[in-house]
Amino acid sequence: MRARNSLSGVIVASRQRNARCTRLVFINTPRSVLLTSTLMIGALPAHAAPIGSGPSGAGGPASSVTHPVRKPVVSAKPVSSKSGSSGARARAVAVPAAAKEEISIFGHGSTRQMTSVTSTMMRQSVPGTSPMKVLSQLPGVLYQSADPFGAYEYSSTLFMRGFSQAQLGFTLDGIPLGDQQFNNYNGLSITRALSTDNVAGVDVSQGAGAIDVASSSNLGGAIQFRSIDPSHERGGTVEQTFGSNATFRTFIRLNSGDLNRTGSRFYVSYARTDMDLWKGHGYDYSDQVNAKFVQPLAHESSLKMFFDWSSTQQFDYQDMTMDNLHVFGPNLANYYPNYTAAYHAAQGIYPAGYEKAADPLDASYYAGTANRVDYLGGITLNENLTSALNWATTVYGHGDSGYSTWTTPYMPSPNGAPLSQRIQNPGIERGGFTTALTYKIARHTINAGVWYEYGQFTEGRYFSEVPLSGEGTPGNPTDGFPGNVFANPWQEVFHTNTFTFHLQDTFRITRNLTVNAGFKSMVVSAGNHVPTQDAALNGGNQVAQGHLTASDAFLPQVSANWRFLPHHEAFFDVSHNMRAYPQDGYNTNVSATPWTSSQTAFQSTKGSLKPETDWVYELGYRYVTPKLSALVSLYRVNFSNRLQLISSGSGINPITAVQNVGGVTTNGAEVSMTAHPVQGLTLYNSFSYAHSTYDQNVVTSSGPEPTRGKLVPNYPTMMYKGSIAYDWRHLNVHLDGNYLSSRELTYTNDLHVPGYFQANFGGRYNFGSYSFMKNFTVSFNIYNLFNKTYVATTSELGNNFTNTGYNYFLMGAPRQFFGTVSADF
Repeated sequence: MRARNSLSGVIVASRQRNARCTRLVFINTPRSVLLTSTLMIGALPAHAAPIGSGPSGAGGPASSVTHPVRKPVVSAKPVSSKSGSSGARARAVAVPAAAKEEISIFGHGSTRQMTSVTSTMMRQSVPGTSPMKVLSQLPGVLYQSADPFGAYEYSSTLFMRGFSQAQLGFTLDGIPLGDQQFNNYNGLSITRALSTDNVAGVDVSQGAGAIDVASSSNLGGAIQFRSIDPSHERGGTVEQTFGSNATFRTFIRLNSGDLNRTGSRFYVSYARTDMDLWKGHGYDYSDQVNAKFVQPLAHESSLKMFFDWSSTQQFDYQDMTMDNLHVFGPNLANYYPNYTAAYHAAQGIYPAGYEKAADPLDASYYAGTANRVDYLGGITLNENLTSALNWATTVYGHGDSGYSTWTTPYMPSPNGAPLSQRIQNPGIERGGFTTALTYKIARHTINAGVWYEYGQFTEGRYFSEVPLSGEGTPGNPTDGFPGNVFANPWQEVFHTNTFTFHLQDTFRITRNLTVNAGFKSMVVSAGNHVPTQDAALNGGNQVAQGHLTASDAFLPQVSANWRFLPHHEAFFDVSHNMRAYPQDGYNTNVSATPWTSSQTAFQSTKGSLKPETDWVYELGYRYVTPKLSALVSLYRVNFSNRLQLISSGSGINPITAVQNVGGVTTNGAEVSMTAHPVQGLTLYNSFSYAHSTYDQNVVTSSGPEPTRGKLVPNYPTMMYKGSIAYDWRHLNVHLDGNYLSSRELTYTNDLHVPGYFQANFGGRYNFGSYSFMKNFTVSFNIYNLFNKTYVATTSELGNNFTNTGYNYFLMGAPRQFFGTVSADF
C-alpha cells in the first residue's frame, strides 16, 4: 500500500513497510502429567506426549499446580489425576511400544483442540529455524517467510484458522510476547526471545486460547512456548550448522548440574547465526544469550528465573509485485552494495530491460535493513500452599531498542543526491506480572488470576543525507544509526496500561464428562503524545494523538469433553474474545491502528470506534488406538467490528483513517489421521478447509468497494499436509509435504497468488558416545526439496481493495541444504 506526500514540490512516494522498524523430553505439566495418545507428524515413532492440563481444560500451563513428572503408565484404563483437573484430565492410553515424542495433534481429554509440539520435533528442523515454522505442519496453521529459517522477521507471518498473528496470543513461560508483528509495540518475536535449541515445547490452541493466557490480541487461538529447564547433570551441548547461503551457526549450552542437595541448577547458552541472503547481497546476523536458574522448594514448589539477550541485524529481500515477477523473475534483488546503480536508478537511468516494467523505480532500491537489541527477563514462583491450593506468580520486564533503514529514491537529499535514507527507531520498555490461585475441591478445579502490564512504545521517523555520486557510499546500514539526519517528520510516545482478570471452574461431572466454564475481564487503556512533528513533511497534516480504551467486563468461555466410548470422545468450545487497539506510528498504513491517521481523521472516528470482537464455536471428535489416531474438528467464527484502513481524498495527499467496517464469517473443518502400520513407521495426513468471507461492502469516499462475500486475503481455502517418517535404531528419516491452495491478494479478490506443493526432507543419525562425547549426532536437511518457485509472504505491506499494480509479496527460498554436527558432554 503506497501513500504519496508532497514535500517542497517533490512527490515523495513513501513505500509503507509497517514503519520498517528495526527490525520432549516429557512436558512438565502444571498439576499433573497427562499421558496422551497422539497423532504424529514427521519424525519419530510416537510415545505418549504429555500435554499440560491447566484448569482451563485446554492444557494451558499458565496458572497450575506443579508436581514432579511421573513415569508413564501404559494402560488402557484411566489413571486417577492427583490434580483432579479439568478437561485435560490425566489418564494413560495404550501406545505403540517403540514410541518416542513428536507432535501431538490433539490432547486426549482436552475440552478444545490442543496441539503440543515437543523439543524432539524441533530438532528435526535445522537448528535456528523459527519454532513458528515448525508449527506450519499443524492443521489450520499457515506460516510463511522469505528465508529458509523463518528468521527474517519482516517476512515472518503466521495465520491460524484465518486469523493473522496480530490476532493471536503468544507467551513464553507465561510471559506475554505481544502479537509477533514485525513492528511490535508490546512484545518481541519468539526467535529473539529464546534460542530454538532451548525450546522445550509449544502448546497450541487452534480455536480459542484459554482465558488465562496473558494476551490482549487473541481473537483466535493462542501459542504458548516453553523453555527447557537446566539439567540435573553437569555438562553441555555443542552444535555446529553449515549450509546454503554461507550459513554458519554455532550453539553452545553449559549446564551447572545440581549445585546442592536442594537441586539448585542453571544453564547459560550462546548462539551465533551468520548467513547470506539467498538472492542479492546482504546478510542475516544474530547473537543471542539465554540463561535460566531453577530452585526447587518445599512441597514440590519451585522458583525459576529466565534471562534473554539478543542482537539482530538483517538485510531486506526485495518486495515483489506481479509485474516485477513477470518482467524480472523471482531473483530480483536490491542493488546493495552497488550504490552507483541505485544512484543512477533514482535519476531515471536503469539497467537494460528495466524499461519493460510498469514502474522501474519500484524495482530499484539500494537496501533496507533492520537492527534490534532486546533484553527479556522474568522470575516465576510456583508455590503449593497446601495440597489443594497453588499460587503461581510471574514478574517480567522487557526492553527493546534499534532502528531500521530504507534507502528511498522518493526523497532526495539536501546535497543534491537523488535519494536518501529513511530511518525509524522504535523502542519498547514494558513490565508486568501475572498471578493466579488454583484451588481443588471435590470435583472442581477453580482458578482465578490477574495480569497487569505497563508499556511505553516510542517511535520516530527520520531522513538522512547520502553521498553524491563519486563521493563515497552510505556505508553498511547495520553498523549504526546513520548520521547526517536532515529531516524528522515525527516522533511519538505511546503509554499503555493493560489489566485482565479471569475466573474459571473445571468441573469433572463424571469420570467421562468434564466441563470448563469461566470468563475474562479486560481493560487496555492506551494513548500517545507527539513531541516532534513537521506538518510540511507529513503532507500538511497534524499527526494523530489521543487516547482510546478497549474494555469488556465479561468475555465468557465454555468448553466440555465427553468420553462416550473407549477410544472415542467428543468436545466443544464456545468463547467470546476482544482485541485491544493496535499501535503504530503515523502514516505507516499497514497495521489497522487508529493512530496511523491525521489528527483530523482520528478525531472524526474516535467516538465511534469499537475494538474488534468475535465469537468462536468449535465441535470435535477424537478416536485413539495404538495403531490409528484420528481427529475431526468443525468450527465457526463470527468476527465483528473489523478495523480497516480507509483512504479518501487525492492520491497526492490522501486522508487515511481507521474505521469499523463490519464483520467476517468463517466456517471451517479439519481432518487428521495418523497410522502406525509397523513398528518405526509413521504415516500422517491432514486436510484443512476454511471459508472466510466479508459480511459487508466497504464504503469509501469514491464509493462502495464490493467486498461482501469475498474471501479474506492471505489465507488459503484448502491445505493438505502429509508426512512419512521411519525410525530404525539410531537412524531417523522423514519426508514432509504441504499443499496450499491459492491466496487472494486484494479485498475484492481480483488478484491472487497461485497455490503450490512443497516438500522437505530430513535425516538424523546418532553415533552414540565416544570418549567425553555423548549423543554424537549428524543430521542433514533439505528445504524445498523439489526446488519449487513460489510466493511465500503476502500482506507484508498490507492489502489493497483492488489490483492497483502495487500489491506486494515476497518470494520463498529455492532448494536449500543444511548439515549439523552436535554432541553432548
